[in-house]
Amino acid sequence: MGKFIFITGGVVSSLGKGIAAASIGKLLESRGLKTTIMKCDPYLNVDPGTMNPYQHGEVYVTNDGAETDLDLGHYERFTNAQISQDNNITTGKIYYSVIMKERKGDYLGKTVQIIPHITDEIKNCIKKVSKEKDVDITIVEIGGTVGDIESLPFLEAIRQMKWELGPTYALNIHVTLLPYIKSAGEQKTKPTQHSVGRLREIGITPDIILCRTEKHISKEEKDKIALFCNVDREAVIEAADVKHIYEVPLAFKKEGLDDLILKKLNIKSEDRDLKEWEDVVVKRLRNAVKEVRIAVVGKYITLPDAYKSIYEALVHGGIANNVKVTINKVDSSELEHADPAKFLADSDGILVPGGFGSRGIAGKIKAVRYARENGIPFLGICLGMQIATIEFAKNVCGLKDANSTEFDQETKNPVINLLDEQRDIQTMGATMRLGAFPCTVAKDTLTHQAYKKDLITERHRHRYEFNNEYKGLFEKQGVIFSGIYSPKDLVEIFELKNHPWFVACQFHPEFQSKPERAHPLFRNFIKAAASPAKKDLSSASELQRH
Repeated sequence: MGKFIFITGGVVSSLGKGIAAASIGKLLESRGLKTTIMKCDPYLNVDPGTMNPYQHGEVYVTNDGAETDLDLGHYERFTNAQISQDNNITTGKIYYSVIMKERKGDYLGKTVQIIPHITDEIKNCIKKVSKEKDVDITIVEIGGTVGDIESLPFLEAIRQMKWELGPTYALNIHVTLLPYIKSAGEQKTKPTQHSVGRLREIGITPDIILCRTEKHISKEEKDKIALFCNVDREAVIEAADVKHIYEVPLAFKKEGLDDLILKKLNIKSEDRDLKEWEDVVVKRLRNAVKEVRIAVVGKYITLPDAYKSIYEALVHGGIANNVKVTINKVDSSELEHADPAKFLADSDGILVPGGFGSRGIAGKIKAVRYARENGIPFLGICLGMQIATIEFAKNVCGLKDANSTEFDQETKNPVINLLDEQRDIQTMGATMRLGAFPCTVAKDTLTHQAYKKDLITERHRHRYEFNNEYKGLFEKQGVIFSGIYSPKDLVEIFELKNHPWFVACQFHPEFQSKPERAHPLFRNFIKAAASPAKKDLSSASELQRH
């Protein structure tokens, strides 16, 4: 069995434990170690698949079709770890497993309790990931904050694991807050002291403290934290705010975090720098001189985490093209009764992301039409592809009542409809078309130019599909179906002729984008948006208006 790093958080939520875990994974990979990263979420949902984006943020999808916490996206973006459904466990998943075992009689009539049965199940899940993925180090992020009632079984489980394995096989890292009180001109260490004190009350002593802070920490403040939190001076690590999240591994490297971790885990490894990461990612982010403005027209714009992977993939596209991407977040509901030019006129590109439900759909249709008629590079993703289909059917094909059966079950022209295998499903969780599926790409298309492949694999999360009864009509009007899921003849990608760059895909390309390896569609979308050439679509647009 490999070794373990347990990451906990204190004082407040949203301290960046996920970014810290991903950055530590990146550092350890740079030292030649194989890692994987897990997220333990203390809510009772079996997974986040049925949760509202306003509460949870985006749902990240793995290759094997698991709906997971968005932090797993950070893990895959920063590292080469192969993330699967086992890398995200929830209280609901743990309790469900234990209850099913109890119903089958696996506990031989014993009274089933939180300790040892729930905690043992948590430990087994963590050990399973380490063993099956055959890694040197498993990084385990515990969601929530120390002191939360719902987190206690997870904290007890990792306390037991460190006791069982010994200090050189398990390491506790605690992420805490050092607030800066502007009126006093001081950083305060008390929140960190209290957080560590609360952690020690339940039997966990941190080996390393990551101090989230707006300001740099003085030597005196580090000494104070070390003294009152009973850790080594070198174990107080500054985690100051940075301009770009991809600078975090470099900041941790400068603090000597990787050396400290390897020392405490008694691992010998060659010291290597992060020069490639710095040159390819960070320097391009810092030094980009050209700017492109991308309008993201969505339903959940007010919550930054709702489209987290979309935003990051756009940044990756900027890195690949050496340009700065400025994202203009447009609420599709506001577009419904407004002139789209008011929100979109200064956009170099327009992206319509995924989502569910009818709210804001009319606004998204307006955004697609504006991009199509004005020659603005467009990328539609999942629902965005379906919206592009509806818009084209209405405004080019003349099917004024065209719609998706998700929004109007009685529509006479269901250009988007429910798959047959989805019709009788009653439950909501984990019942969509989920995970990685192959897609055959047509040659001499924008899509093939991007991928340079005839066969690709992309991740899905949806129930509705393009209605093939309308393929002929769409093709006559200038649509190219450039991507097909051949086993079921499902449309995966379509493009428009007579447009600089218009691609709509049923899958989620953002889930496979990395900062040093931008997804091909995002890379070429940003390239098109950054192009100074503006094609005159006036004649084509007139032909496409009915």
